[in-house]
Amino acid sequence: MFSIGDFARLGLVSVRMLRHYDAIGLLRPAHVDPVTGYRSYQAAQLSRLNRIVAIKDLGFTLEQVRTILDEKVSMEELHGMVRMRRAQLEAQISADLARLRSVEARLRTIETEGHMRTAEVVLKRVTPLRVAQLRARAASYEGEDIGPVIKPLFDEICCRTGSADVPIVGPGLAYYVEEPDGSIMVHACLPVAVPPSDSYDFEVVDLPVIETAATIIHHGAMEAVGPTFQTLAHWIEENGFRSLGLAREISLHCPDNVDEWVTELQIEVTPT
Repeated sequence: MFSIGDFARLGLVSVRMLRHYDAIGLLRPAHVDPVTGYRSYQAAQLSRLNRIVAIKDLGFTLEQVRTILDEKVSMEELHGMVRMRRAQLEAQISADLARLRSVEARLRTIETEGHMRTAEVVLKRVTPLRVAQLRARAASYEGEDIGPVIKPLFDEICCRTGSADVPIVGPGLAYYVEEPDGSIMVHACLPVAVPPSDSYDFEVVDLPVIETAATIIHHGAMEAVGPTFQTLAHWIEENGFRSLGLAREISLHCPDNVDEWVTELQIEVTPT
């Protein structure tokens, strides 16, 4: 048998942790000297220790660890728990990175205050357009809610139009409709020249004309679109217009490197 110190070193844990596990009945020593109180452990107990540490590191409480061990969780179940926890952690990391990028974009917006590129805004008529589209709901118009919805929608509409042999005749676009509850209906669209058909697993609709749209070109990732949107807002106000609804986003160029994206923003406006 091994002393508590030797067992701790072999198990890559602290003596303090082993004493705590003993105190709460999670991992008892194989033997306790009745005179000295010294704890001794057997090598076979490393198996239970490994499970305790692994399950605890997945984010479970020690009481939950006890319950899981008492139910004699199998290796297959342990691997399943690891996969689930990995997915949760990856989702959390992705959300945290998106939040950090959002903060950085907001800081860039602050830096550009007073240096708006309003001369780049173009007022124009946007002609009607027939598109294949899919839609889904986002909780809000904030980037951290829109981003996880719009990308899968575009991936899916590209896949479905390809499977249906429907040719794409122009750049993709997104538009948004605010619902009464404050959520946003996100639409991912690809221009097509085919009539609507019940045989498609997507909608074919005609987007109406926009008689007067204030437009501007945004260069870079959409996560950094804040300054461009705010330039557009300043131009709309300074030129005696008010906006009607949310912007259309036309993907003029979208290579793998999102920093090289080119997107036209279109907001319908009317004189005040």
